[in-house]
Amino acid sequence: MGRTKTICFCNNKGGSGKSTSCSNIGYAMSLLGYRVLLIDGDMQLNLSLSFFDEDDVLEMAKGERNLYTAVKNGRDLQDYIVSTPYENLDIIPSSTLMSSIEYELFAKWQREFILKKALRSVRESEKYDVILIDAPPTLGGWVMNILCASDKMIIPVESSPWGLFGLANMFEFLGGAKEIAPELELMGIAITKVDERKNYFRQTVETLRELEDVKVFENYIHVDSAIEWAQDDSSPVLVYKKSSRSAKEYYELAKEVIALCQ
Repeated sequence: MGRTKTICFCNNKGGSGKSTSCSNIGYAMSLLGYRVLLIDGDMQLNLSLSFFDEDDVLEMAKGERNLYTAVKNGRDLQDYIVSTPYENLDIIPSSTLMSSIEYELFAKWQREFILKKALRSVRESEKYDVILIDAPPTLGGWVMNILCASDKMIIPVESSPWGLFGLANMFEFLGGAKEIAPELELMGIAITKVDERKNYFRQTVETLRELEDVKVFENYIHVDSAIEWAQDDSSPVLVYKKSSRSAKEYYELAKEVIALCQ
């Protein structure tokens, strides 16, 4: 794969499957032998909850070893990495205090690049093949930070009547980020929560495939109760039920993502 790649999962619409996709693609990559660092950039803590139970996540959120503390104090993220129960897979957990991160960034010099600077030594160490960042469902200074710290972006889009709502705003925001981080690229759109019995699935795919210069990943993620049960178990779906449809789909989607990192 070469040097460390940083990929963020962004969509300003909630419920698109960002955290689920980030956690399961990250775990699938680790199964494939890649060294993965996950960063939970959302105050909802969903990425952290994908690997630890609620008590552990809240303890990390209230403590000092989380993303909010590092960003607020301008620290190197190397010291905030936590091991998950799985080989080749580490995480920097989030905090509920991320709700005030915009305020913390406001007075900082070159505030759009705070996260990029904090990640520099982690990237230069090449300890990880890939860094995956879960962004909150907003458009603001913190998400701009995440984009500026990333090489590529994946937009998960829910296959529903409202799934495409706000996508134009996301593209406009991406365009603004590329003005100050021209190396940033849109890797592609991952379609989630697919129910092929519904007509709007076909409409969603057709609309997305008509977008100019935008890749739509070949592997879709179907609606699957195994995902919800895995979330309840604080486990990736590939751990909770590796024979499930969604587990196989995320595994194949991870391979697509890896191919685009080469």
